[in-house]
Amino acid sequence: MSSERDNFWNSGWQTERSEETVVSTEAVHNLIVWNDDVNTFDWVIESLVDICGHEKIQAEQCAVIIHHRGKCSVKKGSFDDLRPQAEGLIDRGIQATIDY
Repeated sequence: MSSERDNFWNSGWQTERSEETVVSTEAVHNLIVWNDDVNTFDWVIESLVDICGHEKIQAEQCAVIIHHRGKCSVKKGSFDDLRPQAEGLIDRGIQATIDY
């Protein structure tokens, strides 16, 4: 058995293993939504679904976190990707900032 295995590995077949590591140099930012005394849960949930592409359950969970903790990171990404979403939330009267 040993000689068969040696013949297989020495038969001229070679395998190559290539590993690529992708390193992003772009900073990851957080879109933060802040609690206020003006907007309703339903409005915040609807806005997160419409603007951030959340599923309803995800938006509901974010709204609860916003209410109880005062803020919630609702989305991660590049500044350029998050900026229009932050502006869309702000246009709806929802306090939003981008942090990193």
